[in-house]
Amino acid sequence: MPVPVSPQPIRFAVLGDSLTEGIGDPGPDGRWRGWAALLAPGLGAGPRAVELLNCARSGALTSDVAGGQLDDALRFRPQLASVLVGANDTLRGSFDIAVIARRLDTVLGALRTDGAGVLTACLPDPGSLLGLPWPLARPLARRMRALNHVVHDLSERHGALHLHAADQPWTADRAAWSADRLHPSELGHRLLAGEFHALLTAHGLASGEPPRPDPTGPGPSRAASTWWMATRGTQWVADRCTDLLPGLLRLAAAECRHRVTGSTHALDARAHHLTTRALASLDPPRGEPGRRRAA
Repeated sequence: MPVPVSPQPIRFAVLGDSLTEGIGDPGPDGRWRGWAALLAPGLGAGPRAVELLNCARSGALTSDVAGGQLDDALRFRPQLASVLVGANDTLRGSFDIAVIARRLDTVLGALRTDGAGVLTACLPDPGSLLGLPWPLARPLARRMRALNHVVHDLSERHGALHLHAADQPWTADRAAWSADRLHPSELGHRLLAGEFHALLTAHGLASGEPPRPDPTGPGPSRAASTWWMATRGTQWVADRCTDLLPGLLRLAAAECRHRVTGSTHALDARAHHLTTRALASLDPPRGEPGRRRAA
């Protein structure tokens, strides 16, 4: 009687920052779990195992993903990979959408050339989540729109599966976010995992059960959220991104001047011009992506 051969495991590599590392969703063992770990079991059906490599690290920039994280992922030779990064870049004084576009183009191109299917997403901007005053929130929102524009364009360019997470109604639900208002709560991670599972299923790339949408632990209390906002919310940018604050204050001053003169549209137009120019400057794609290894 022949011995049954177990199917090869599905290799799933995830690259990015604290969102993908899982911050905001503590697992049963007390370690961060996150949307990727919630999604992974549903990629395959029956005995098909899934190997998850989480390369993401809190505070990561696109330079980190285009460097060591990409190297680790390519050594893993995944059939599926996700790239969710860039929010931290928008919170740096060195923000340059052209540099970010080149890095993300490199990452997506390398993964697709290696034969991996790729997941991407556009996400809400931190300023709106924090409820920062408009002179601070609008420049950050403008940067996040530029980032999302780049991610959307590059996803189409490289044949990645793109999730418009920033447009989902749940992103406005306070229960979907941790007390810090920056990272998803367990509910938020589960909802994001469910959205990715539905997208993969629609393209024939997931055959298992979707992750459970209901959280197993208590969500962040209103009191905890209020306390965090009162003690740290408006200081978060300074605490986390000391190099951003002087530049952000200049951006805020410019925002105020343009609002007084009714010329805010000029700031929007310049940001859009820089973004489209950054995308136009990229090298043409190098032929067809590599054949995706069977998952």
